[in-house]
Amino acid sequence: MTPEVRLYRGLEIYPLVFSHRPTAARQAHHYDDEFDAAVRIQEPSAKPGTSRGRVFKISPDEPFQSAGDARRASIEYAEQMIDSCPQERTFLDSNCEYPSRRQVLHGMASTT
Repeated sequence: MTPEVRLYRGLEIYPLVFSHRPTAARQAHHYDDEFDAAVRIQEPSAKPGTSRGRVFKISPDEPFQSAGDARRASIEYAEQMIDSCPQERTFLDSNCEYPSRRQVLHGMASTT
């Protein structure tokens, strides 16, 4: 499977979606279960393995109801984190204030 990549303000965003409930060995996945989300943000690189990046888990009050909701929230979360960092700092090196999941979901609800 090819990972989905979104380029935003010169950084690559990789939404990471996974099942809220771990699947035991030799059991089928339940794709109707709830989902958790994280996002990897990294600098683009010409050579694999040479770019800097960080992974952020979206701290859930409760899991997402669908994989699509989790993917959209992870992209929105990454964009808000990038936007909230002052331009005089490098996003990957700074201690920027990051938005909470509640802020991200509230922002998504107001745009739909």
